[in-house]
Amino acid sequence: MKPKYISLLLVNLCCICQVQAEFFTSIGQMTDLIYKERDLVQSLKEYIRDEEERLSKIKSWASQIEGITIKSSADPEGYLAHPVNAYKLVKRFNTDWVSLENLVLQDATKGFIANLTFQKEFFPSEEDETGAAKALMRLQDTYRLDADTIARGKLPGTNYVSSLSADDCFGMGKVAYSDGDYYHTVLWMQEALILLDEGQKSTISKVDVLDYLSYTVFQLGDINRAVELTRRLLALDSSHERAGSNLRYFEKLLEKKRTELTKNNSIDTEVASTQPGVYSRPLDYLPERETYEALCRGEGVKMNPRRQKRLFCRYHDGNRNPLLILRPVMEEDEWDSPRIVRYLNALSDEEIERIKELAKPRLARATVRDPKTGVLTVANYRVSKSAWLEEEDDPVIARVNLRMQAITGLTANTAELLQVANYGMGGQYEPHFDFSRKEEPDAFKRLGTGNRVATYLNYMSDVEAGGATVFPDFGAAIYPRKGTAVFWYNLFRSGEGDYRTRHAACPVLVGCKWVSNKWFHERGQEFLRPCGLTEVD
Repeated sequence: MKPKYISLLLVNLCCICQVQAEFFTSIGQMTDLIYKERDLVQSLKEYIRDEEERLSKIKSWASQIEGITIKSSADPEGYLAHPVNAYKLVKRFNTDWVSLENLVLQDATKGFIANLTFQKEFFPSEEDETGAAKALMRLQDTYRLDADTIARGKLPGTNYVSSLSADDCFGMGKVAYSDGDYYHTVLWMQEALILLDEGQKSTISKVDVLDYLSYTVFQLGDINRAVELTRRLLALDSSHERAGSNLRYFEKLLEKKRTELTKNNSIDTEVASTQPGVYSRPLDYLPERETYEALCRGEGVKMNPRRQKRLFCRYHDGNRNPLLILRPVMEEDEWDSPRIVRYLNALSDEEIERIKELAKPRLARATVRDPKTGVLTVANYRVSKSAWLEEEDDPVIARVNLRMQAITGLTANTAELLQVANYGMGGQYEPHFDFSRKEEPDAFKRLGTGNRVATYLNYMSDVEAGGATVFPDFGAAIYPRKGTAVFWYNLFRSGEGDYRTRHAACPVLVGCKWVSNKWFHERGQEFLRPCGLTEVD
């Protein structure tokens, strides 16, 4: 490699900041991976020119990846908006580039190997690849997409087409299997088998897939199908010891079951088949799971025509607030009770870009407070990265805070800092309350400003598919619209919590979702929103 090229490369690498794992939780930070991959391809091409005679396989692989990077670097966020693209990018860094290193690792002093070794420090981890796989499964469940739809990239709202290979599907199945998630294991192993049956070239064999699939359907209680799948495996590899042992065990269980049915004069109506089986998704910890996910899909919204007639749009000047008299904001009713309103043109494009620019270096995995211990921790039901911005950080933050104060008529002196959140692959926040309940009276005690009286949420991007804010209790779905903001009260005038405001951020199916929010607290609002004796909003 030429000294000049090495010097330029080192200067470029010195500009790269240390980043944490969990790339998959923030599309904003994943865009850096696009440029890292582009730089690695260029470095790889230099290496190929030096050692052409023994690198024909590598050159072919590099050409394939270069074609991907040309497309991806031209529009990083648009490319990563397709969750399959995002998953495969993480997988390439965590698996494929490392495999390539092992293939070409001859002399560690060579330019490409030195570059790759240096940049490995910034690669996504196995945790990232696992998280990305689980994100695809979350999208699969929430939006009722079958594995074939995702594998073939047939997603709404995207101009990109990206598909998963049999290897990718097998990897998805292994992630689910390692997590004891047999439901998803079957779905993805079945898809891998379908692709192999179609003749797709792969590093895995049908025996590998059938080994996992036969045992997993057994775990789900489908002994008939476990027997047939195991027989198919042994037809391909008669020396497979584990399969032989499993088959004898499965057949013994099946015979015992048939004997019991005969004694009870019952008929076994199960039909053995190696075709894809249909299994029920297991119940989990979230009681309103079905309602929540239906709203995310645009189903079950409880706004009939009679109620819609109660919704209006108007100009709002914040009770003649000086900031809004000459330029009032447009206000739209989104819901009547509890009242939720949307403000149009709440943020300009310039303000949005500046807020994102300030937040990106500070983004960290969003946390939740454990209700038992009070300790902040990460959780699978909140998948995003967030940052907190102060007025001293930039005049834009001070200006936006003043505008939110003017629009709501509440004081921001006791409000929390502006929180900016970026949702990556399958990014979501499952149903939750913004206010503290009676069982957690000390949640905001350290702030000394009382409970969260209201929530003001800025949408800083459009989302091609998914990503709605939904309220399962009363069936509302509010969709992101860049530059707009929505506002609602979390507490009644009596100070009691409005439990109807339990809400969620639906998983982002296609797109990159940016929001910022301000939580207003009780203290200081005594004369701005007077208390009442009853629970009326």
